[in-house]
Amino acid sequence: MSAPPLKIRNLRSRGVRLPMRRPLATSSGTIAAVPLVLVDLETEEGIAGCSYLFCFQDGIVPLVRSALADLLTLVKGAEVAPVTLFRNAVARYRLIDPNSVIGLAISGLDTACWDALAKAANLPLARYLGATTKPVRAYNSCGLGMISPAAAADEVLALLGEGFCAAKVRLGRAERKDDLAVVRSVRKAMPTDTILMSDYNQALTVAEAIARGHTLDSEGLYWIEEPIRHDDYSGNARVAAALETPVQIGENFVFPHAMAAALNAHACDYVMPDLQRIGGVTGWLRAAALADAAGVEMSSHLFPEVSAHLLAATPTAHWLEYVDWANPVLAEPLVVKDSMAIIPDRPGHGMAWDERSVGKYAID
Repeated sequence: MSAPPLKIRNLRSRGVRLPMRRPLATSSGTIAAVPLVLVDLETEEGIAGCSYLFCFQDGIVPLVRSALADLLTLVKGAEVAPVTLFRNAVARYRLIDPNSVIGLAISGLDTACWDALAKAANLPLARYLGATTKPVRAYNSCGLGMISPAAAADEVLALLGEGFCAAKVRLGRAERKDDLAVVRSVRKAMPTDTILMSDYNQALTVAEAIARGHTLDSEGLYWIEEPIRHDDYSGNARVAAALETPVQIGENFVFPHAMAAALNAHACDYVMPDLQRIGGVTGWLRAAALADAAGVEMSSHLFPEVSAHLLAATPTAHWLEYVDWANPVLAEPLVVKDSMAIIPDRPGHGMAWDERSVGKYAID
């Protein structure tokens, strides 16, 4: 006999602002602290699910919380059936445009639903999705912002020393030569058997991206991420076709149809969807099917605690982007050893809040 369905009783949210060990300066701005919305799904059966959403700026926190409160009016009393809830939520907000904070709220609800279902089955999320909990390959993305070549050389050694064989450097300085100087300094400091990714955070024009890419093609970069505006798929295709170094995009795909459009345009060599923009677990699984059909390697963007489970179930799984930004409010942070993220064997995705820390870092 199958277990009775779970029914949604409540959807709570709380805002926190978390300190960063290393403030991160990029071509699009500096992140000095991390504003998150913590999402808690409560069911009539007493099984809970959770997720968190990254808001980038403190002022976005109340907007996301308001969107979650409105979403509760749609799902309260409904069965915890994330595929159906995703479809109904997108339909409800279609005339408003289910992007921005509405899309984030849908993803937060979806991820919490999958967590609750996996807990009800007493399985880690990866196993609930039909995969194993084999560790997944990870790179350290907790630093290497827009700092000097010498500082970057020191910092990459610290990042690798935290148990990684790969790290990512942020580029997009005013002068091409300055990006080149940082890459050479970092690459020279790294052991020869380690890997360096790079990220422009959409800083360049198409012509400048091609010019800088040609300059960097011989520097041993594993990929060049988001060299130009993320939604200019034809421009990204021109850049990808011109460079030897693979081009990576995807953190700004809003729901899987955006990824389908990018793949159809041959806009990149690799994809890296973001859990809260792609549509939570439901959106991720659909995106993974698209990547598999296209034969394109798929990495993750942020949210390593959940993304590790999802990569385990992704046919073309590539790299987990590791950040420790949520660690201050996690009872048991994700563990990385020898550049492999260890998927916890706890039911669900394995996250639980450290309530004392949540109180310490709470914001209205």
